[in-house]
Amino acid sequence: MELYHGCSYQHTKYHKQTKNQWARDDPAFVVICSLLLAVATLAYCAAYDHSTAHTLLVIFSVLFFHFIVTGVFLATFCWFLTNSYLREEAPNSYVVEQRVEWMYAFDVHCNSFFPLFVLLYVIHYFVSPLLLAHGFIPVLLSNLLFMVGASYYHYLNFLGYDGNPLSLSLSLSLSLSH
Repeated sequence: MELYHGCSYQHTKYHKQTKNQWARDDPAFVVICSLLLAVATLAYCAAYDHSTAHTLLVIFSVLFFHFIVTGVFLATFCWFLTNSYLREEAPNSYVVEQRVEWMYAFDVHCNSFFPLFVLLYVIHYFVSPLLLAHGFIPVLLSNLLFMVGASYYHYLNFLGYDGNPLSLSLSLSLSLSH
Protein backbone atom coordinates (compact mmCIF):
# COMPACT_ATOMS: atom_id res chain seq x y z
CA MET A 1 0.00 0.00 0.00
CA GLU A 2 2.85 2.38 0.79
CA LEU A 3 4.34 1.68 -2.64
CA TYR A 4 1.02 2.69 -4.21
CA HIS A 5 0.97 5.98 -2.32
CA GLY A 6 4.60 6.65 -3.22
CA CYS A 7 3.72 6.16 -6.89
CA SER A 8 0.61 8.31 -6.45
CA TYR A 9 2.63 11.24 -5.15
CA GLN A 10 5.28 10.69 -7.83
CA HIS A 11 2.44 11.02 -10.34
CA THR A 12 1.50 14.29 -8.62
CA LYS A 13 5.00 15.64 -9.28
CA TYR A 14 4.61 14.82 -12.98
CA HIS A 15 1.21 16.51 -12.94
CA LYS A 16 2.85 19.70 -11.63
CA GLN A 17 5.42 19.57 -14.42
CA THR A 18 2.84 19.10 -17.19
CA LYS A 19 -0.15 21.18 -16.01
CA ASN A 20 1.56 23.61 -13.62
CA GLN A 21 -0.65 22.69 -10.69
CA TRP A 22 -0.35 20.16 -7.90
CA ALA A 23 -4.02 19.26 -7.62
CA ARG A 24 -5.98 16.97 -9.89
CA ASP A 25 -8.18 18.87 -12.29
CA ASP A 26 -10.95 16.27 -12.47
CA PRO A 27 -13.34 15.32 -9.67
CA ALA A 28 -13.37 11.61 -10.56
CA PHE A 29 -11.69 10.41 -7.37
CA VAL A 30 -14.06 12.45 -5.19
CA VAL A 31 -17.05 11.04 -7.10
CA ILE A 32 -15.74 7.47 -6.77
CA CYS A 33 -15.13 7.91 -3.03
CA SER A 34 -18.62 9.38 -2.65
CA LEU A 35 -20.22 6.48 -4.51
CA LEU A 36 -18.30 3.93 -2.44
CA LEU A 37 -19.33 5.72 0.75
CA ALA A 38 -22.97 5.70 -0.38
CA VAL A 39 -22.83 1.97 -1.15
CA ALA A 40 -21.17 1.16 2.19
CA THR A 41 -23.72 3.28 4.05
CA LEU A 42 -26.53 1.59 2.16
CA ALA A 43 -25.12 -1.79 3.21
CA TYR A 44 -25.04 -0.70 6.86
CA CYS A 45 -28.61 0.58 6.67
CA ALA A 46 -29.78 -2.65 5.03
CA ALA A 47 -27.98 -4.75 7.65
CA TYR A 48 -29.48 -2.78 10.53
CA ASP A 49 -32.96 -2.61 8.94
CA HIS A 50 -33.41 1.16 8.65
CA SER A 51 -36.39 2.73 6.90
CA THR A 52 -35.98 4.31 3.47
CA ALA A 53 -36.22 7.85 4.83
CA HIS A 54 -33.68 7.12 7.56
CA THR A 55 -31.38 5.45 5.01
CA LEU A 56 -31.43 8.55 2.80
CA LEU A 57 -30.74 10.75 5.83
CA VAL A 58 -27.81 8.57 6.90
CA ILE A 59 -26.35 8.48 3.38
CA PHE A 60 -26.59 12.27 3.16
CA SER A 61 -25.00 12.77 6.58
CA VAL A 62 -22.15 10.36 5.84
CA LEU A 63 -21.41 11.94 2.46
CA PHE A 64 -21.82 15.51 3.61
CA PHE A 65 -20.40 15.45 7.14
CA HIS A 66 -17.99 12.49 7.24
CA PHE A 67 -16.42 13.17 3.86
CA ILE A 68 -17.06 16.69 2.55
CA VAL A 69 -17.31 18.91 5.65
CA THR A 70 -14.59 17.06 7.54
CA GLY A 71 -12.44 17.04 4.41
CA VAL A 72 -12.90 20.76 3.80
CA PHE A 73 -12.08 21.51 7.44
CA LEU A 74 -8.97 19.27 7.55
CA ALA A 75 -7.77 20.38 4.10
CA THR A 76 -8.16 24.04 5.06
CA PHE A 77 -6.35 23.49 8.34
CA CYS A 78 -3.46 21.62 6.68
CA TRP A 79 -3.34 24.14 3.81
CA PHE A 80 -3.10 27.04 6.27
CA LEU A 81 -0.54 25.25 8.44
CA THR A 82 1.62 24.30 5.47
CA ASN A 83 1.53 27.74 3.85
CA SER A 84 2.04 29.62 7.11
CA TYR A 85 4.61 27.57 8.98
CA LEU A 86 6.02 24.65 6.99
CA ARG A 87 7.03 26.29 3.72
CA GLU A 88 10.67 26.99 3.11
CA GLU A 89 11.45 30.61 2.43
CA ALA A 90 12.81 31.55 -0.98
CA PRO A 91 16.63 31.60 -0.83
CA ASN A 92 16.86 34.75 -2.98
CA SER A 93 14.66 37.24 -4.77
CA TYR A 94 14.98 35.46 -8.14
CA VAL A 95 13.00 32.44 -6.99
CA VAL A 96 9.23 32.61 -7.44
CA GLU A 97 7.43 32.11 -4.16
CA GLN A 98 5.07 29.17 -4.38
CA ARG A 99 2.31 28.05 -2.07
CA VAL A 100 0.46 24.82 -1.51
CA GLU A 101 -2.86 24.92 -3.37
CA TRP A 102 -6.05 24.33 -1.42
CA MET A 103 -7.20 21.75 -4.00
CA TYR A 104 -3.95 19.88 -3.45
CA ALA A 105 -4.70 19.83 0.28
CA PHE A 106 -8.15 18.40 -0.50
CA ASP A 107 -6.55 15.81 -2.82
CA VAL A 108 -4.25 14.77 0.01
CA HIS A 109 -7.31 14.39 2.24
CA CYS A 110 -9.09 12.25 -0.38
CA ASN A 111 -6.01 10.05 -0.86
CA SER A 112 -5.67 9.65 2.89
CA PHE A 113 -9.40 9.06 3.40
CA PHE A 114 -9.65 6.04 1.11
CA PRO A 115 -7.69 3.58 3.34
CA LEU A 116 -9.58 5.01 6.33
CA PHE A 117 -12.80 4.24 4.45
CA VAL A 118 -11.67 0.68 3.80
CA LEU A 119 -10.84 0.13 7.48
CA LEU A 120 -13.74 1.94 9.14
CA TYR A 121 -16.52 1.24 6.67
CA VAL A 122 -15.72 -1.94 4.75
CA ILE A 123 -13.72 -4.07 7.21
CA HIS A 124 -15.81 -2.80 10.12
CA TYR A 125 -18.95 -3.90 8.26
CA PHE A 126 -17.71 -7.45 7.84
CA VAL A 127 -16.52 -7.81 11.44
CA SER A 128 -19.45 -5.92 12.97
CA PRO A 129 -21.11 -9.10 14.35
CA LEU A 130 -17.97 -9.63 16.41
CA LEU A 131 -17.67 -5.96 17.34
CA LEU A 132 -21.29 -5.68 18.49
CA ALA A 133 -20.83 -8.32 21.18
CA HIS A 134 -20.62 -7.16 24.78
CA GLY A 135 -17.34 -7.22 26.63
CA PHE A 136 -13.84 -5.86 26.73
CA ILE A 137 -12.47 -7.59 23.60
CA PRO A 138 -15.05 -6.16 21.12
CA VAL A 139 -14.55 -2.67 22.55
CA LEU A 140 -10.77 -3.07 22.33
CA LEU A 141 -10.98 -4.32 18.73
CA SER A 142 -13.30 -1.46 17.72
CA ASN A 143 -10.99 1.10 19.26
CA LEU A 144 -7.91 -0.53 17.70
CA LEU A 145 -9.56 -0.49 14.29
CA PHE A 146 -10.35 3.20 14.69
CA MET A 147 -6.85 3.97 15.99
CA VAL A 148 -5.18 2.17 13.08
CA GLY A 149 -7.44 3.97 10.59
CA ALA A 150 -6.81 7.40 12.11
CA SER A 151 -3.07 6.78 12.39
CA TYR A 152 -2.85 5.62 8.80
CA TYR A 153 -4.88 8.65 7.68
CA HIS A 154 -2.43 11.01 9.39
CA TYR A 155 0.59 9.09 8.07
CA LEU A 156 -0.70 9.32 4.49
CA ASN A 157 -1.47 12.98 5.06
CA PHE A 158 2.18 13.45 6.03
CA LEU A 159 3.30 11.56 2.90
CA GLY A 160 1.11 13.82 0.77
CA TYR A 161 2.71 16.98 2.06
CA ASP A 162 6.15 15.41 2.20
CA GLY A 163 5.85 14.53 -1.50
CA ASN A 164 5.36 18.20 -2.27
CA PRO A 165 8.72 19.99 -2.51
CA LEU A 166 7.12 23.25 -1.41
CA SER A 167 6.93 22.01 2.16
CA LEU A 168 10.42 20.63 2.67
CA SER A 169 10.61 21.89 6.22
CA LEU A 170 7.90 19.33 7.07
CA SER A 171 10.48 16.54 6.90
CA LEU A 172 12.85 18.61 8.96
CA SER A 173 10.25 19.37 11.63
CA LEU A 174 9.19 15.72 11.83
CA SER A 175 12.78 14.47 12.05
CA LEU A 176 13.62 16.98 14.79
CA SER A 177 10.70 15.82 16.90
CA HIS A 178 12.15 12.30 17.27
